[in-house]
Amino acid sequence: MALKRMDNIGIVVEDLEVTIDFFRELGLELEGRATIEGEWAGRVSGLGDQHVEIAMMRTPDGHSRLELSRFLTPRVVEDHRSAPVNALGYLRVMFTVDNIDETLERLRASGAQLVGEVVDYKDVYRLCYIRGPEGLLIGLAQELT
Repeated sequence: MALKRMDNIGIVVEDLEVTIDFFRELGLELEGRATIEGEWAGRVSGLGDQHVEIAMMRTPDGHSRLELSRFLTPRVVEDHRSAPVNALGYLRVMFTVDNIDETLERLRASGAQLVGEVVDYKDVYRLCYIRGPEGLLIGLAQELT
């Protein structure tokens, strides 16, 4: 049996509304919101009794999704938001944009901060990392071809 697709990437946040607004500004669409709780959810996650608010964000092409989760119970136990780009584990999400300079300008108004600088990679991409809401590390790429 073959792998069919990647459904989504999950990110745990404290402020769901601010994070939704930020990813909307980036260009993702809010696909839906839900509350996840109950015995079945605890069996899947291994957390037992849980109560989580989620928002599913979709890229404009409809192929990729970002699941934003705000845990009400149990409480968050780790915080990796300030980890540097060489930390072990999940690192960042990378999005391709039409114009990196315009995107940066829009996202700065929403509190994004450039991590390093915008660089050209072999005349193929312009790339940068930003810190978004709650310090989330996000990559931006602009195809130059």
